[in-house]
Amino acid sequence: MKPIKKIKKFLHWREPKKPQIDLNTELYLQLAPFRLPLILTVLIMMTGTLGYIIIDDFSLMDAIYQTGITFTTVGFGEISPISDAGRFFTIMLIILGFGIFSFSVGILVDVLNKGELLKILKERSMLYDIARLKNHYVICNHNEFTIQLTKQFRENHIPFVVVDPAENLEEIAKIYNYPYFVNEEPHTEIALAKAHLSSAKGVITLSQNIADNIAVIASARLHEKEIKRRRPYFILTNAKTISDIEKLKKLGADSVVSPTKLMAQRMSAISQRPEMENILEQFLYKKDTPLDIEEIKIPSYSWMLYKKLKDVNLSQYVKVNVVGIRDDKNNFIPMPNDDIIITLGSKLMLIGSGESIRTAKKIARKKERPQESR
Repeated sequence: MKPIKKIKKFLHWREPKKPQIDLNTELYLQLAPFRLPLILTVLIMMTGTLGYIIIDDFSLMDAIYQTGITFTTVGFGEISPISDAGRFFTIMLIILGFGIFSFSVGILVDVLNKGELLKILKERSMLYDIARLKNHYVICNHNEFTIQLTKQFRENHIPFVVVDPAENLEEIAKIYNYPYFVNEEPHTEIALAKAHLSSAKGVITLSQNIADNIAVIASARLHEKEIKRRRPYFILTNAKTISDIEKLKKLGADSVVSPTKLMAQRMSAISQRPEMENILEQFLYKKDTPLDIEEIKIPSYSWMLYKKLKDVNLSQYVKVNVVGIRDDKNNFIPMPNDDIIITLGSKLMLIGSGESIRTAKKIARKKERPQESR
C-alpha cells in the first residue's frame, strides 16, 4: 500500500470526495424488489447447467452456454444433439425464462412508476457534485432575496448551494439557474450534511421569519463546534427591525442586513449627492469592475506588524491604497496618515483592482518582507 500512496502523492492524485450522506441505504431499498428475480435467474442457470450435464452428458461450458441461450430464448438452436428428455427439459427452461422475464419487467415498471428510484439517483448525483465544492456558501430559503443574490454570485463565479423545503424546488432551480440545491428544512442536521457545510465558507439565511434565521444560525454554530472547525463560518442574515438585528448578532450572526435600512441610507445618499447615484453599480456591484474594495486582516505572524504604513508602502509595489484601518477594538480610522502603526489584530481597508488586492493578501501573510518591496 505504501508504494501506491507514494505514486499517488507524486502524481498529485486526489481521491474523489464523497458526500456525508450518499443515499446508499435509500437506493438499496428501491432496488430490493429485484433481489427475487436475480436469485431465480441464478437458480435456473444452475438447474439448467446441471440438467444438460446429467441428461445429455454435456461438458460444463456447453451446458452453461446451452442454458443461457435457452433461458434467454434467443433462438440459436441446439449446439449438439439433444435427447427427447433433453428437449422436454429445454421447453421447461424456455417457459421458466419467459415467466421470470415477465415478472422482472413488471417489477421494473412498478418501481419506475413510483418515481422514487429516479429521484434518488438524481439527488445522489447532486450530492456527489456538492461534495466537490470548496469555500462555497450555503444559502437557506428561496425567495426574492435569494434570486437576486444568486444572480450576483453566478456573475462573480462564487459557488453556492440553495437549501429550501419547497416540494417544487427542482423546478425553481431550473427557472432561476441554481446549479446545486438541497430539498430539506435548512436548520436540520441532514440539510447541513447534504449541503456539505464542513467545507463551506459560510451560511446565508434569508427567511422573512426571524425564527427560521435563528434556527439556521444556531444549527450552523453547533455544527461548527462539533467538527472543531478552525475558522468560524461567516454567517449573514437579514432582519426587518433594529431589535431583530441586535438579537441575531448576539445569537451568532456575523452580519445582519436590513433591506429597509439599506434602502433608506441609499435614498438619503442619492438625495444629498445625486451625481453619485451610480457609483456603487460602477465600482462595487458591476461584474469585472476595474476597482474593488476589501478589508483584510493582518495575521499575527505578518512582517507588517508594528510598522508604519509608509514603511509597508503597499501603494507603490502592489498598486492598492489604504483608505481605512480598523484596530483590534473595532475602532475605524478613515484615510489614515502614513505614520499610523499597524498593530496586532489590525485590519486594512484596501481599494484597487481585484488582482492587486489578492496580491496584497498574499504579501500580508508572509513572515518576512518580500524582496521586491524593499
